[in-house]
Amino acid sequence: MTTSLRPEQKAATVIVSLGVDKASKVYKYLSEEEIEKLTVEVAKLGHVEAKATEEILDDFYKTCLTQKVVTDGGLEYARTVLEKAFGESTANNLLQKVTQSLKSRSFGFIRKSDSKNLFSILQHERPQTIALVLSYTTEDMTAELISELPPEKRFKVVEAIARMESASPDGIKIVEDEIKRKFSGIITTDYTTVGGIDYIANVMNRMDRGNEKLIFEELGKKDADLADTIRKKMFVFEDIVTMDNRSIQRFIRECDMKDMVYALKGTNEQISEAIFANMSSRMRESIISDMEVTVNVRVKDVQEAQQRIVATIRRLEEEGELIISKGGKDDIIA
Repeated sequence: MTTSLRPEQKAATVIVSLGVDKASKVYKYLSEEEIEKLTVEVAKLGHVEAKATEEILDDFYKTCLTQKVVTDGGLEYARTVLEKAFGESTANNLLQKVTQSLKSRSFGFIRKSDSKNLFSILQHERPQTIALVLSYTTEDMTAELISELPPEKRFKVVEAIARMESASPDGIKIVEDEIKRKFSGIITTDYTTVGGIDYIANVMNRMDRGNEKLIFEELGKKDADLADTIRKKMFVFEDIVTMDNRSIQRFIRECDMKDMVYALKGTNEQISEAIFANMSSRMRESIISDMEVTVNVRVKDVQEAQQRIVATIRRLEEEGELIISKGGKDDIIA
């Protein structure tokens, strides 16, 4: 299955399929770093089955088509064209992938910067300014920087990101001017989807449990509907009970058993039952035994263990190894 290949391996498959002459033309548009990485992947690629290659090339073609219609007519035009050509679900997936690519063109210098330096610049800015800049960073960096902000500003930034839909070149230019003392500005002419509910939900998924709870408490006081909308898009430890048995069994195989012991020490009976029901009797007895002798566990240790398990589940979902339901939107065919 192509889902088992990393994006870098898929890129290498495309290059190999193009042949030497066409591949050399593609290389002219790549940076030295990209050429080095791609060449290494080509060298390591080995054999890819014909069916897998066909799927990768089809995905590559659709991505190129999506990029063109977005550039020619904007996001809404692209959505109309793609939905007519491929259906709503495929169109949404393609647009999400391409808009992430468009985002990477702006503020690329920020993603390569040190998070401490970026925080020192942003910490005194308005929440809306911080939100715009963080919408162009990685979700991991955004989670880290939000966690460092004072509590009051923290939830205001989360709210600002959640309410974002698009940013104009003029708006981006203003923010770039504010931080140009430390970083070189990059101007974009694209109207690109930034922030939004999906983005902040992914950020919150990467945040430690303590900050997550604090932000939701504060945001809930101001806008309970927005807090609930974000939460429904997230996957948290308690959502394990919504997963199918096969998916639970899959992530259990990937988890450190010490994390499982700590995580189950601080959870409710419903979650424990869902997890234990998908373990072998031997593993279940071993964990129950360890839980009995593990005493005086700090809440922080329980939260961190649960966060690591959630990170494992999210990684496996991204790799296509399991399915998690977010906000009741996913249609599953058994």
